[in-house]
Amino acid sequence: MDIKEYKASLQQTEAPSNLNKPLQALWYAAKDDWNRAHELIQDESDADSAWVHAHLHRVEGDMFNAKYWYKSANRPTSDETFEREWEKIASDLI
Repeated sequence: MDIKEYKASLQQTEAPSNLNKPLQALWYAAKDDWNRAHELIQDESDADSAWVHAHLHRVEGDMFNAKYWYKSANRPTSDETFEREWEKIASDLI
């Protein structure tokens, strides 16, 4: 799957089953289902999941928590628009 196919899959009601948890969480975040995205990612401990987790808390407005997760992901705290950051994470993880 490439980024174009990933974005096209947003027309579906459920995330494609072949996506890993970070990409599933981003998928639900793009569908404005923050709670489902967070549920998918909150117990994961890898760097990719931490990066998505950081993005989710940034969108939520909880910068204290977001900064913790950016640090866990070894990523700088983002100051990009939410959409641009989402695109970067998705592109990097695909």
